[in-house]
Amino acid sequence: MESDEPDEPDEPGGPARRPARAYGGKSAEQRKAERRRRLLDAGVDLFGTGPGAYRAASVAALCARAGLSTRQFYEEFRNLEEVLAALHQHVQKAAQTAVLAALAEVTEGTVRERVESAFRAYARVLTAHPHLVRIAFVEVTGVTPELEKQRLEARKGWVGLLVAALDEAAARGEIGARDYRVAALGFVGAVNALLYDWTTGYVDADLDTIVDELMRMFMGLLQPPDAGGAPATDPG
Repeated sequence: MESDEPDEPDEPGGPARRPARAYGGKSAEQRKAERRRRLLDAGVDLFGTGPGAYRAASVAALCARAGLSTRQFYEEFRNLEEVLAALHQHVQKAAQTAVLAALAEVTEGTVRERVESAFRAYARVLTAHPHLVRIAFVEVTGVTPELEKQRLEARKGWVGLLVAALDEAAARGEIGARDYRVAALGFVGAVNALLYDWTTGYVDADLDTIVDELMRMFMGLLQPPDAGGAPATDPG
């Protein structure tokens, strides 16, 4: 277990605490950040190993994997749910940062080019570690009402981002204008499910093939611009 000397808390009514000393060349804040990182890294390893991994985990097992004590765990988190929530937030934030950076580089591209660039950035983050996909899409589901709300809010954010891109494309005249919310929700669900199946080995294909297939699916969702204004005739 980690052997650095603990930082003593202030006593109620006592003198102000002296600045924490550095041990091993690291400040108290640096040691705290390192312990948190080790606990989160252990969470990735422990929660992403297979079906039901999070529910089978324990604080003791997480601490053993991180090489820390349970006391140090409770200085950072109240329970395992907070670890899972922090990991889910980390994955979502990293993916969002990557997607927004990708979109910023192709502002003048077609709708397909913009969405494909964003999706490739998203996929790179999610597939960087196979355990991340399981944590983000499987283990986080249905744990508690609070965590379920966090999961659904994250999905809502991705749907909103995609709808905004489609609305922008419609404003440019690239696609027809309509309410794309349901289509976007279906596409986001398909992306997440296919990425998860791919990382587990269920889908035998390389990532470029996955991207190409999803982009064909995406383009099929789009309504072309209305050239003549007349309603389409019934083929039957």
